Amino acid sequence: MTPPIDERSRRLRELARVFLKLGTIGFGGPAAHVAMMEDEVVRRRGWLSRQQFLDYLGATNLIPGPNSTELAIHIGQARAGWPGLLVAGVCFIVPAVLIVAGLAWAYVRYGAVPAVAGSLYGIKPVVIAIVLQALWGLSRSAVKSAGLAVLGILAISGVLLGINELVLLAAGAAVRAVAASPSDRRRLLVPALTGGSSAIVAQAGFGLWPLFLVFLKIGSVLFGSGYVLLAFLRADLVVRLGWLSERQLLDAIAVGQATPGPVFTTATFVGYLLGGPAGAAVATVGIFLPAFCFVALSGLILPRLQGSPTVRAALDGVNVVSLALMAVVTWQLARSALADPLTIAMAIFAALLLFRFRLNSAWLVLGGAVIGVMVG
Repeated sequence: MTPPIDERSRRLRELARVFLKLGTIGFGGPAAHVAMMEDEVVRRRGWLSRQQFLDYLGATNLIPGPNSTELAIHIGQARAGWPGLLVAGVCFIVPAVLIVAGLAWAYVRYGAVPAVAGSLYGIKPVVIAIVLQALWGLSRSAVKSAGLAVLGILAISGVLLGINELVLLAAGAAVRAVAASPSDRRRLLVPALTGGSSAIVAQAGFGLWPLFLVFLKIGSVLFGSGYVLLAFLRADLVVRLGWLSERQLLDAIAVGQATPGPVFTTATFVGYLLGGPAGAAVATVGIFLPAFCFVALSGLILPRLQGSPTVRAALDGVNVVSLALMAVVTWQLARSALADPLTIAMAIFAALLLFRFRLNSAWLVLGGAVIGVMVG
């Protein structure tokens, strides 16, 4: 049901405030972004139930593109319809785009990326605590039976053995669907949106239109982490087109990883290097546009499928596997973030404040940054 105009305007303003904040403080990659969103929209504001949040998280893992950005878009659509879809997505992206564009300007002017402040040293252990809190809360809703618990353990084992994430997600959906009602099994539908061509740009000469098409293709077909993004960018921009050097590409990826918000803002940096402000804008729109389209389509399909017991069971399987993937990423992050007694103590103290006193995660991120600067 569509809310009245005044109510929708209020919701849009709330969405803008929340996602501008998350886009500004969202260090730590997609797992941290998911945790911060869960804290804001489930725990603090009650915009979604944990089950709804899990369903949207599972849906984002079935489509290409930046998962945390797509989750923001889903939340915006659920909260305020089509305008909310645009407001939440754009507000989550814009702070990171502006920060990365500023760093790209400095890179072009001075020939190097400015040193990342010691704040990251203090932010990373806090992010681990934030993600652990989200995993604990979401797992209590996702793991509804012993079978789902076993599925989660098997998914973690699969990730550690190097099995592809999409294979695990598909397997989780299939296993749960098979266990569902046989009479309803024929209605199972797990969409896989993987369009796009592998050779959109026909010439190596640089132009804004070819640049847009390169990033539109990447945004349309890319599943996985920032390291997968590195592989796509290298194949297109370094090897095939020769627009970037290896060093420039690595610097672009480093900036995307070290700044808040979506890692896909690496496109902003690359676009600025190649075409200035216009190139930054074109590349950013190209890589993020598919996410808005995919979420809009899946947002229309998902509610109609959830009435099916088979689809509901399949989505439960996807949700558990998604949390298993998030748990493994958190473990990998923790191994590098908790590097000494101080960072371990910070993570433990942050977890205490979150679990016991429910302190807003934004304050913890800011506090971690301050400590990192002081230590640095």
